[in-house]
Amino acid sequence: MAGLETTGPNPDVGLLYDINGLAATAPDWVDRVVTFAGEYGLVLALVLLTLWTWWRVRRTACDEEAAGAVAAVVWAPLAAGLALLVNIPIRGFVGRLGPAEQHRGIEQLVAARGDFSFVSDHATLAMALAVGLFIAHRWAGLAGIALAALLGFSRVYLGVHYPTDVIGGLALGTAVALLLSPLASALLTPLTKLVARSPKVGRLVWSPKGVQGGAATPEEGREGEWQEEEVRQESGAVGVGRRRDRDLAA
Repeated sequence: MAGLETTGPNPDVGLLYDINGLAATAPDWVDRVVTFAGEYGLVLALVLLTLWTWWRVRRTACDEEAAGAVAAVVWAPLAAGLALLVNIPIRGFVGRLGPAEQHRGIEQLVAARGDFSFVSDHATLAMALAVGLFIAHRWAGLAGIALAALLGFSRVYLGVHYPTDVIGGLALGTAVALLLSPLASALLTPLTKLVARSPKVGRLVWSPKGVQGGAATPEEGREGEWQEEEVRQESGAVGVGRRRDRDLAA
């Protein structure tokens, strides 16, 4: 295909010039900050947010709830990777060249990756990861969505994508993460439950020390019941011995 329309009175191109034009008037340090954020910083922030979400959900839910929540966290990066794979044929089918290749006066601050512009890989990855986190933890997901939006803005600012490239990436990431979430949960939750029962790696799924109310694992609960039963038996034996001593003394 020839790609999306890029000539004539096009709001997409107009918005591209408005956002990318900020790079021409901004101080050099602003360009450097946006370049780092758009290339690496915001993606790194999303990775750290994913790790925080995993740590959070495993400490604030009982074992059954944590297994499902951790499965959702695991799905987030898997959804991001799958969304990138889905984007490969889309980019080739649309065949849209980058802004700097079709328009004059574009301040391209970084080298474009790949042959085509639609859909943005960065926006696709970020939004799939953010929506996956939203399924596991609402506030972490909202923070991730905000980071994904900033990442999309930065890609237009850097002159490597049109606004519709970013919008398409955000939509694609959302669709993959949401539509395949039920299937991913059905496949991943039994796996996380299996891991939770392991005495060696079970803490990857949930942490009883962080559970509100001090809930214990099933194994720890049964152990506690046995200990309580032993204490009751010992207490009963001591009571019987004391009664015998009183009878003999009488």
